[in-house]
Amino acid sequence: MGKSFLANQWRFIGVPVHDADKIVHNLMRPNGAAFDAVAKQFPDIIIKGNIDRKALGKIVFFDADKRKVLEDIIHPLVRQSSTKFIQSCRRRRLRLCILDIPLLFETGRDKQMDEIICVTAPKWVQARRVLLRKNMTLDKYKSIVKTQMPDYRKRMLSDHVVFTGNGARQTLNAIKKIKNNER
Repeated sequence: MGKSFLANQWRFIGVPVHDADKIVHNLMRPNGAAFDAVAKQFPDIIIKGNIDRKALGKIVFFDADKRKVLEDIIHPLVRQSSTKFIQSCRRRRLRLCILDIPLLFETGRDKQMDEIICVTAPKWVQARRVLLRKNMTLDKYKSIVKTQMPDYRKRMLSDHVVFTGNGARQTLNAIKKIKNNER
């Protein structure tokens, strides 16, 4: 959809962003808070002392029960990190901070947000962007889409909708408008 691009645009205009995907990567590093628990649950994905994310992805993208096991390890730790981030922003008296969270609605995190920005793009743009990613296949892409709430529902449930399929300038203008209308 352009979520990472949008997060970078927020950073560009000086708004701090908590990147849940980056936190997950850090949690699963050898000294990360999730490493031991993930290694215990998925011992076959430890290669040379590291979690083989590609192998783990193959397991959890196609097995809902194993995906739930992984989520039960990772999600509480990500929530803890985002809570610390918000507290830090409040201590600095910032009026706005962004949580870049994939699967916001699917994980129930939407109920904890003051406002929600939905990032969207036409389906063909979304598919093209995702399929260009390293190690992405059409089957994996279809599996991911099946686990997500439909885009039209996310748009309906959001306070703001930003379309990222029309160029960087339009996206930047949209987030500046949101920022200028903050509470």
